[in-house]
Amino acid sequence: MKIGLASDHAGFKLKNGILSYLDANNIPFKDYGCGPGEKADYVDFAAKALKGREIGECDRLILVCGTGLGMSIVANKYKGIRATLCCDDYMAEMSRKHNDSNCLTLGGRILPLDEALYIVSIWLKTKFEAGRHQERLDKIAKMEENRY
Repeated sequence: MKIGLASDHAGFKLKNGILSYLDANNIPFKDYGCGPGEKADYVDFAAKALKGREIGECDRLILVCGTGLGMSIVANKYKGIRATLCCDDYMAEMSRKHNDSNCLTLGGRILPLDEALYIVSIWLKTKFEAGRHQERLDKIAKMEENRY
C-alpha cells in the first residue's frame, strides 16, 4: 500500500510529521506538496493528490489543511473517494471498518502531532468489515453514477 499526502500551508507542518512517521515505519508514500513557506490553496494540492490516486500512483490518501474540512469537501467530489475527517482514534477506526475510507483528512491547526500520528496508525491498520457495510458503499457508488 502506497500513501499519497498533500497539504496546504496550514497543514504543512503536520503533513511533514506524518511523512517522517511513514518513512520511519517503511510505509511507501508520495508527497504531492505543498512545500515549506509556500502559501497554498488546499483545493489545488488536494487535486494533485486525487489525480495521482486516479492514475495509480498511490492507493490511499492523507490530506491536511487547517481543519481538515476543506480537504474533505474537495476529496469527496471525486468519484470513488470516501474521505473522512477524523479527530480521534474511534473515528479513524470506524471510518475504515464501516466506510472503507480511502482518504483521511486531518486538521493541522487542531491536532497535535502525537494525536494525529495515533489516528494515522489506526486508520492504516484497520481493515474494512464489508458485509452490510459493503451494501451501503454500493449504494454510494450508485449515487455517483446518478442511479440511486
